[in-house]
Amino acid sequence: MEVTPAQKRSLPSIFRRPRIFWRRLTRRYTRISLMRWLVLGVVAGLGSGTLAVLFFLGLDKLQNFLQVDLAGLSLPHPAGEAIEQTLPGPYRPWLIPVFTTSVGLITGLLATKFIPEAMSGVTDGTDAMIRAFHKKSGIIRPLVPIIKGATAICTIASGGSAGQEGPISQLGAGLGSFLARLLHLTTRQRRILLLAGAAGGLGAIFRAPLGGAITAVEVLYSEDFEAEALLPAVVSSVVAHTLFSFFFGVAPILHTPRYVFDNPMELPFYLVLAIVVSLGARFFLGTFFFMKFKVFGAIQKRFGWTPSMVLGGLGMGILGMYYPQLLGGGYGWLELSVNGQIGLTFLVGLFFGKVLATSLTMGSGLSGGMFAPALFLGGAAGGIVGQAGHWLRPDIVSQPGGYTMVGMATFFAGVAHAPIGPLIMVCEITQGYGLLAPLMLCSAIALVLCDDIHLYENQVDNKFASPAHVADATNNILEGVPVSSVFTPSRTTILEDSVTLKALAHIISGTSAMVFPVKNSEGVLTGILALQDVRNVLFEECLHNLVLVGELARPVVVIHPDMSLYDAVMLFIETELSQLPVVASDKPNTVLGMLGRQHVFTAYSKTLKELKKED
Repeated sequence: MEVTPAQKRSLPSIFRRPRIFWRRLTRRYTRISLMRWLVLGVVAGLGSGTLAVLFFLGLDKLQNFLQVDLAGLSLPHPAGEAIEQTLPGPYRPWLIPVFTTSVGLITGLLATKFIPEAMSGVTDGTDAMIRAFHKKSGIIRPLVPIIKGATAICTIASGGSAGQEGPISQLGAGLGSFLARLLHLTTRQRRILLLAGAAGGLGAIFRAPLGGAITAVEVLYSEDFEAEALLPAVVSSVVAHTLFSFFFGVAPILHTPRYVFDNPMELPFYLVLAIVVSLGARFFLGTFFFMKFKVFGAIQKRFGWTPSMVLGGLGMGILGMYYPQLLGGGYGWLELSVNGQIGLTFLVGLFFGKVLATSLTMGSGLSGGMFAPALFLGGAAGGIVGQAGHWLRPDIVSQPGGYTMVGMATFFAGVAHAPIGPLIMVCEITQGYGLLAPLMLCSAIALVLCDDIHLYENQVDNKFASPAHVADATNNILEGVPVSSVFTPSRTTILEDSVTLKALAHIISGTSAMVFPVKNSEGVLTGILALQDVRNVLFEECLHNLVLVGELARPVVVIHPDMSLYDAVMLFIETELSQLPVVASDKPNTVLGMLGRQHVFTAYSKTLKELKKED
């Protein structure tokens, strides 16, 4: 059944403009399609949770075999990770350098041969995920996280000072990227699913579903976070955590007392903690980047990645042979510190030793994560302040172990500029929220004191600095500017659809307009005539009295004063016209004037300059 012109005019304006209708419907559907992200979040969570289970099992088995059975070491394990207790074999610490050096050789050979593009420009697996989001359109080659994950297991199990979160976040992100390409999602959707996979891995491996989700969307920026990815990230993290808990239980990683902040007199000590931890963070990053770029960077430029990793593994192994307390992630020592079972002198030695151990391991290019060493260093620095405060004023600092917990979140907030996620994660790791107030205060101070240092090389300030949001920035500017703010009503040459081609030639010769609205005898807009459409027939004299304007006109497309400039730009792109008629919203046949593309470009440039001036 055809719609008559009168019926068509009676429809709402949006239905008379089907292109705008479908574009707006599509954009609205994209914004409200939460069910799709729920489903994708569940899928990403199942996948990343499975990877976390396999990663943790592989690491636990290999670590027990190398460090306990072969080397004969007996190191403390946190309550939440001691899934297999075995008696140590004969004491052979000299095997540790053999293990770490061999891992350096294997990692170097595999990485150089199969994934050379993934070796430079990143701090760890988490930083690689950040780079993929910002600079690689969310694309991670599947072989990269597979090799990085396998070599990270070997690095940590052999004694390398590295954490699990870097490789597991890269594994989860790689899974998300693979699923997005498998489902033919857009670039924007691929980036979001990448974050959902990373969040699932973090939430599972740390038994911290909320902290894992927040960290994944927060660590991309130092002054912003990826809000659009929050829903799938939370769903993925919860699903992955649930799956991981099915195999390993729901106990937190660290078993800690219930600390409570109930004495305001402790605030000065927490302020000192924030300052000490911030100074410790600056010392750590200075040492780490010196080793990474000055020492191992020089070796890599001259001899390649493999010799650098071999030397890093050898140095770490020798250090670990004499000081086994520095091996691995060190969560066992953190748990002892939180429970107040480590003295001040020992904590000082742990801090400086861990700085060197992590610089040797991660600075040389070996696989692993920086989150666990950062928590370890923050906990050690916080424990130092707690022990010193307890020695000075035991009546005020009655629970020095609580300072270890606060130091963990404070340190990572300073070096990674991500205060909220790690803060929540520390609370979930320890199952303690009694110190939330000092945690927040110290994290805020660390953000200020560490404003000019960055752990992750690919982290950017905000969305405006990310290549992933270039189009969003442009669209947001145009969407906030109405057409009425740049349009000035003016007289417009309007053609009747019964005008002949001969008369049209005379009309065109007397005006500079390039586009003309067309009306019928009843004064209803019926189309638009563009010079580019009639140029080929305009001077055919044999057609002058035969062809009418109504036969040459294209379907009517109009702009309303309350429409955004973004919608106007889309109409210009679709029609490929340089001008479009502006009509009154309540009088669809009243032409107020013509809007040109140059008006839009001028408005965009002006608005952008004003935003920069305000900034």
